[in-house]
Order: sequence, then structure tokens, then C-alpha cells
Amino acid sequence: MSAHVLPKSIYYTIFLSLMVLTAATVGVAFINLGSLNFPVAIGIAITKATLVVLFFMHVKYSSQLTKMVVAIAIFFLLVLLGLTMTDYMTRDWFASGRGNSGAGTSKTLEGGSRLAPSGGSGTTPAAPSAPAHETPAEPAAAPH
Repeated sequence: MSAHVLPKSIYYTIFLSLMVLTAATVGVAFINLGSLNFPVAIGIAITKATLVVLFFMHVKYSSQLTKMVVAIAIFFLLVLLGLTMTDYMTRDWFASGRGNSGAGTSKTLEGGSRLAPSGGSGTTPAAPSAPAHETPAEPAAAPH
């Protein structure tokens, strides 16, 4: 199996392209594009990764089998990222009023209440205080 030899000018051109794309990534990081910051940064990163895989890893001039292995690896990477995102995006579906600590479970207290977690981690009720409408008794007036 003979390796495909590229002229050095191609490698220098790819290296220069990677440096320009890196500068573009840094430049975009300082520009507020709103909700487009992440997609632009990911687009630049995917472009850089594609250049590295195609030219520095010599996939562009490899056999069909090598190209298929790279395509399958990318496919499974996307599957794993997709499954991770479905987990991340559905975490609030079963959230309770006290957070996710008891999400999807049926923790109950001795009294049958499902409002507070078991194990004493809840707050204790405050001591009863005097009603707001009562005022302290005034001292009796001394006789003259």
C-alpha cells in the first residue's frame, strides 16, 4: 500500500486555513451574536476538524473502507450526543416542587404526606408567637 504524497504547499495552505479559522473563533468569541454564538463556534470547529481529518489524517486519499470507518465513527458520535441531549432536555419533566431530589419517586412521611422529603432534611416549624393584634398589657396606674 503506497501512501499518497501531497506537496508541502497543500499542508502549508491547510495549516494557514486552520490558523485563520482559529483567529475567527477567537474573534467571534468577543462579538455578541446573541443565540448564534454557539452555532457559529461549532460550525468553525467542525470545519477545522474536517480539514484535519481529510488532509492531516489522509482520509481524503484513503480507501473506501477507511472512509466508511470514519463515517460510522461520526454516526455513532452523533448518536451518543443525541442520546445525551435527550437525557439533558427531559430532566425537568418529573421535577417536584422541592427540586429534583425526589423526582419520579414516591417518598412519603409517617403521616402519609408527600410534600416534604423523608430523613429530616426539611425545615422545622417555628415556635408559635403572639398574634399580631394583641398588645402587651399596660402597667396599672399608681394611685395618687
